[in-house]
Order: sequence, then C-alpha cells, then structure tokens
Amino acid sequence: MDFDTIILGAGAAGMMCAAHCGGRVLAIDHAKAAGEKIRISGGGRCNFTNMYAGPGNFLSQNPHFCKSALARYTQWDFIDLVWRHKIAWHEKTLGQLFCDGSSKQIIQMLMDEMANAGAELWVRAELRDLRKTESGFALDVDREGQRVSLTCANLVLATGGKSIPKMGATGLAYDIARQFGLGITDTRAALVPFTFSDAKFKELSGVSLPARLSNTRTSFDEALLFTHRGLSGPSVLQLSSYWREGEDISVNLIPDLALFDVLRDQRQAGGRKALTTELARHLPSRLVEFLSRIIPMQGNLADQSDAALIELVKALSNWQLTPSGTEGYRTAEVTLGGIDTDDLSSRTMEARDVPGLYAIGEAVDVTGWLGGYNFQWAWSSGHAAGTAIAGR
Repeated sequence: MDFDTIILGAGAAGMMCAAHCGGRVLAIDHAKAAGEKIRISGGGRCNFTNMYAGPGNFLSQNPHFCKSALARYTQWDFIDLVWRHKIAWHEKTLGQLFCDGSSKQIIQMLMDEMANAGAELWVRAELRDLRKTESGFALDVDREGQRVSLTCANLVLATGGKSIPKMGATGLAYDIARQFGLGITDTRAALVPFTFSDAKFKELSGVSLPARLSNTRTSFDEALLFTHRGLSGPSVLQLSSYWREGEDISVNLIPDLALFDVLRDQRQAGGRKALTTELARHLPSRLVEFLSRIIPMQGNLADQSDAALIELVKALSNWQLTPSGTEGYRTAEVTLGGIDTDDLSSRTMEARDVPGLYAIGEAVDVTGWLGGYNFQWAWSSGHAAGTAIAGR
C-alpha cells in the first residue's frame, strides 16, 4: 500500500499534522485509540493551550528553534479552531485554557479535521520494520493479525517521548532518528514530582499551599503539595525541568506575605499568643507543627525579639532542600530533550540530511512549561510539518 505521507503516532502532534498534509495520508498508532495523552490531560478536560504561549516558555538546547513554528501557528489559531468546532472552554489560571466539557472533544475535533482532509487512521498497529528507499520509505506493520507492507514519500515521527510508559510511551522516535543519523540530546523526565529518600514529608502528605520554588536558574510561584514520597504541585513540576540531580532548591513558604510586619504587629496586639498559633493563621497547621521541630519558634509572641522574628522569616522564605531524585518517567508529564534541533529545519521540521523525514511534538528537543504549552508545541510543530508537506 502506497501513501504520500505516513505519520507514526496519532497523538496531538500527529493528528494535527495529518489534518494538514494533503494527499494520501496515514496515521499509525500502537494504542487502542488516538490521542490517549489528550484524553487524560487536565483532569480529563485537556489544558489545550495557554494564552501567553511564547518562545520563552520552552526549553531546548537551541532556544530559538521553536520560534518559527510558534509564530506561524499560534495559540489564537488553535483557539479559533476550537471555536469553529463549537467546543466551550474557559481560562483557569495563568492563561491556562481548558474544555468546559471533556478532553474527548479535542480528540474528536482532530479526528474530524483528519477525516475532512481524507487522512486515514490505524490504531493497534505495530511498526516491525522501516527502511529508506530511493523514493522515500518502506514500512512493515502488524495490523489485525496481518503483516502489511507500506511505502511513502514522507515519514513523520510523532510518537512522543518516554513519559508515562504505562500508556505505551517508548523511545521509538529516538531509535528511528538514530537509524537515519539524527542526533539525540540527553533525555530525562520533566514536569515531574521530587522525591526524598528518607520520606521526610510523609506526615505532611496532602498539605498544600502557595509557594515560590527556586534554584540558581529560575523561580516559580504556584501551588506546592506535600506527598508521601516528596513534593509535587505546579511549582515543583515547573522547577523540575530546570533541576539537576544533587542540586539544592529553595522553598519560600510566604512569598506574598510580609510576615515580619504581621508578627511584630501581633506581638503588640496579643503578645501572650503562642508564636505557633499565630503562624498557623498563615500556614497550614500541620506544616507549622512539622517546622517547629526544625526551626526555632517556641514561646509566645511577646518572647520574640525583632532579631528572632527576622531569623524566622528568613528560614520560612528560604527553606533549603535537596531532593534525592524525581518520580521519573512513570509520572512525568513530558520528556526533556530528544531529537536534536540542529538536525531539523525550524520552519518545516524536516531532517536536514534526510529528505522526507520529519519530527514533531514531544519527540523533538523542545519542552514547554506546565499549563498547556506542550500541547501548543504539538499543534504548532504538527502544523509546520503538515503545511510543509502540502507545499503551503
């Protein structure tokens, strides 16, 4: 069977690409249904883009690579597509856009776009062999108990990265890229919780609060969640993409509170109140009890000198921690690193030295922040490859 374009992977990037390629197009996925990561995203409502998406929200060895694709197909283009399909949506926080209903609406929208373009979709299909030919590529695929031989002029790698292996994620895109001489940058789990080998926060499991997490590279102000294994929540997931093993992180538990002024005022108004009681008005009580064992906070407010209060505020605003690691690909939302952007055209996503070979989405060394950015990269990179193949 001969196709103009075959897309390996029917996730966000793959389906977007299939809807724009033109000609005879086939998208293949080994999962039982297309768009499985879309389905589970955003608590089932799909955080499908971010109003503030821009190049500064992405990590890559080449920070300029994503600019072309993001500029040619923006968040506003995707929002317009969502509107045209009459999918209701809302902004949650920090520009994050979610479906009012189900993430399945986004999947159906993409499948409808593929159908309108005449693209075919095969699920439960396994790639068994792949070869370069004079006119393109030859593939052997197992489908419904049959071995099927396919040929195509264009091949698109859209199988994603290694994150969430229980959903079938593998390093297939990297293996194929290496087969054709493309480089792979170091990969690791990103947007992932931190772990601590001594289970030091087990008693705080479930406690959450707004916090500022920082390291020497960056800082994020969002929710922090203590778990039985360590730290999670948006601020942690964001910082994890900028963290390296063995590094310290700084946790500011009072990022928006002038705590010294508050405590000094309360010392005058109600000095007989226990310091921990006053702190529990501003921080979760279980956290205050935990911290009281590692930070001096005994006695009443009246017992605290200005110097003591200053030291307390310093401790709460710069709590130094050293994670032992992360939860890894098992729970990571994305993979950091991937197919080297030096080997791809930033405008078309085509391999520079392998005509007809394209790489898009999470498989590429472009990783977004938490909050819809990685879906926007999928839409933008998929659109870039699709329109390039179509000659538009």
